[in-house]
Amino acid sequence: MTKIAEIFGVATRSAGHVDWGELLKEPSCPYRAAPCLMVRQDEPDTPVGTCSVHDGETSDRILICKYRLLDHGVFADCFHLLALHEPDNELHIVPEVSVPWGSVDYFLTSIKNGRVRDFVGVELQALDTTGTVWPERQRFLQSAGIEVDVEDVNSRESFGMDWKKTAEDFLSQLHNKTESFEFLGKHIVVFIQDTLLDYIRSQHQFDRLGGARLGDPLHIHSYSHVDRGGKAGVLELNERLSTDVDGIPGTRGPQENLSIGLEDIVRQLESRLSSGTLLKSG
Repeated sequence: MTKIAEIFGVATRSAGHVDWGELLKEPSCPYRAAPCLMVRQDEPDTPVGTCSVHDGETSDRILICKYRLLDHGVFADCFHLLALHEPDNELHIVPEVSVPWGSVDYFLTSIKNGRVRDFVGVELQALDTTGTVWPERQRFLQSAGIEVDVEDVNSRESFGMDWKKTAEDFLSQLHNKTESFEFLGKHIVVFIQDTLLDYIRSQHQFDRLGGARLGDPLHIHSYSHVDRGGKAGVLELNERLSTDVDGIPGTRGPQENLSIGLEDIVRQLESRLSSGTLLKSG
């Protein structure tokens, strides 16, 4: 059985009902409705498109692409954190907003007459892998009748789940991001698969991480993957948790330039508003 669970949003268990050749002609990400950003390191024009894999130890489906967390309705789970949002305001999703220490994956933004009224930062956290999934991906496609490079099929390269490093990097970045949003008096929400969150909590003391409280700057939304027959499955909200920067275990990352200006963020958000960022209802 292949370890690859999903390619370009289609479950490998659907192999007999999918024209994989046609799918590979337009390798886009259905969760972003845009080109796939998971590409080969040595071939940046070649999308990998492996959204999730099967964990050999538990047979669970593990999300390895963070954009797989953009399932239907996940942004709606953050609406209540927009304290200044009003019913007639527009809601926009603005991706990749620059801050002094990097960028934030998305900003859920409440807009009135083209001006920002409130916002929530959103980060996506999937599980990193060691090695490469490419040979296993190509072996699956060969089994589905697709002609692939024999060298890829015969490759001894493999991949594994990098639980420890993912957890350490996640906690280090979380300190900086939470401290910055706490400084602004705003919220940041992390979307994460329940399996990965369970691992992190088993390895690190999250003593102050409890049920979601509006006053906390950091909110963690844990999602479970639920199969739907032969389809790719859906994510269901499993748990909502929150804490402040002092409740995050581990060592903080570099401390310089953590402060971010509210005016600078607002300026960036307003300059990037368009029909493409508008969150459509229904």
